[in-house]
Amino acid sequence: MSGVLELVRSDLRGFAGYSSARSAKLEGEIWLNANESAWANPGDAQASCRRYPEPQPQALRERLAGLYGCSAEQLLIGRGSDEAIDLLVRALCVPGQDAVLYTPPVFGMYAVSARLQNAPALEVPLRDTGAGFMPDIDAIVATATQRNAKLVFLCSPSNPAGLSIPLQQVEAVASALRGQALVVVDEAYAEFADEPSAVGLLDRYDNIAVLRTLSKAHALAAARIGAVIANTDLIAVLRRCQAPYPIPTPCSTLALDGLSDAALELTRGRIATVRSERERLRIALSSRACVRHVYASNANFLLVRFVDAEAAFQALLAAGVVVRDQRAAPQLQDALRITLGTPEQNDRVLDALTTLEPVA
Repeated sequence: MSGVLELVRSDLRGFAGYSSARSAKLEGEIWLNANESAWANPGDAQASCRRYPEPQPQALRERLAGLYGCSAEQLLIGRGSDEAIDLLVRALCVPGQDAVLYTPPVFGMYAVSARLQNAPALEVPLRDTGAGFMPDIDAIVATATQRNAKLVFLCSPSNPAGLSIPLQQVEAVASALRGQALVVVDEAYAEFADEPSAVGLLDRYDNIAVLRTLSKAHALAAARIGAVIANTDLIAVLRRCQAPYPIPTPCSTLALDGLSDAALELTRGRIATVRSERERLRIALSSRACVRHVYASNANFLLVRFVDAEAAFQALLAAGVVVRDQRAAPQLQDALRITLGTPEQNDRVLDALTTLEPVA
């Protein structure tokens, strides 16, 4: 048994899960083993949805593994990275006993999944420094060690704070918590950053898992395709805890088309545009009198503090621009998060905020 399995709930280490009709490796011409319809739905002219899908579509699994630099056996496909977060919390945390640690302000699903599992939630706030919001690595390790954390979520680049976590810091946390906790690095925005992926640490640390998604840079949010990359033994456990048929055939097909060589080339060009626009918008917003501070970002958004965040929010809405109100998040009582759009959409943001500028 690999070391990481010691972190899995003891009652789930030998859990077999549900054995679906697609799990058996059978061959035949007439398939009458899954109680499916013998006829296609009238709305499904190609009869692509009459049968249950592959639980883990092999072609997509291999394509994602190649994209992320891991083996197919190290990767589990799920419904966005949200499902992976939920699976990890359920598989590792004994309710009421094993804690989940995260670093607010941050993506809310870590706290939601912990709450649903009745796992104690440990918050180690990001520190607002001159360079941006940074994790307090010493406090993360100390809190995790002292308060029985089984999962530590590190969002890199962080949402909504925007900055990546240096790989050396991820390694420091994993090293300090080896044997006690799984360090989960959420890389939903990694395509927009320069920091290397934590996937490169998996060979040395079996207590690291990495989350990736096609929802951001790859523009497939509605397809709900995400992945968790981890030690093969842990992936096998998560698969047994997963619902029988998590990936709909149309979504798998769409994802494969969206990861073709031609599609990836176009995506790389769009990422370059986002990065360029990120800097242009950061500079432009920083010069506005209505803006207190624009945080540096390695993602496809900017976190912005306003003199009057409500006025800014309403001015943008009046111009037809919807941004994310962050004022309810810890430490962000005056902040909005603005996703980078096309150059024309970003110009509209700037034009809308002009109405808040003092008249000369």
